[in-house]
Amino acid sequence: MARLAEVAAFSPYHFHRQFTLLFGVNVGRYVQLLRLKRAAHQLAYRDAARITDIALACGYEGPEAFARAFRKQSGQSPSAFRAAPQWGTWATDLQALHALRSEHMPAQPQPHAVEIIEREDVPVAAIEHRGDPARLGETLRAFIAWRRANRLPPAVSATYNIVYDNPDDTPPEAFRMDICAATPAPVAPNEPGVVGKTLAGGRYAVLRHAGSDDTLDQTVAYLYAEWLPASGEEPRDAPLLFQRVRFYPDVPEHEAVTDVLLPLR
Repeated sequence: MARLAEVAAFSPYHFHRQFTLLFGVNVGRYVQLLRLKRAAHQLAYRDAARITDIALACGYEGPEAFARAFRKQSGQSPSAFRAAPQWGTWATDLQALHALRSEHMPAQPQPHAVEIIEREDVPVAAIEHRGDPARLGETLRAFIAWRRANRLPPAVSATYNIVYDNPDDTPPEAFRMDICAATPAPVAPNEPGVVGKTLAGGRYAVLRHAGSDDTLDQTVAYLYAEWLPASGEEPRDAPLLFQRVRFYPDVPEHEAVTDVLLPLR
């Protein structure tokens, strides 16, 4: 607490109260939510991570204390959540974190940060998510399993999202997004439905987003609403791309990096 107060340049005697009044949640609960959220993502998407290691990384003294806190938050034990994640119990708290970050920790892109580049075609393996964004995690788990089986980890195969729709103004049942991994090899028929596609080359405006996906929509909005009209460029008739450079939960959310690629004529 003293260190947080020092970073915020507030007296430790008043920091806790000011934080709660500003963000609507006390410091301890905020830190706990961030830690448990990352732990949940590690359990759901990183099978190789041991539960004990996840517990220690979250600041718990051992797996027992972590399991109690995790069950209280999620309604499932860590092992049960890993086997079959139920995100419904997280919805309210995660939405509160999203709203808090969007309002108080906005992305602040600058015009000079946008770079126009020429890209070659990129063949990819893609899994197509169709439907409620709340179920995107199920699609992601299936793709990670396929990727692991085909030896295409992010370290050797660039990761992309093809973003067809904005979840904020698209009915849940109509939402579309593809999760992709670059691969020069043909994609054989498979149970999860991963297919071969090509990310079209050409001119792109690229803007790097550093931090949580909670504010990624602000970076996208800046590209469309501010940079594009001022640039004199025209968007191409092709979907937006995200290239995932540094991944959450492998790194904390504030260290995650995503390149937003806007296709240009």
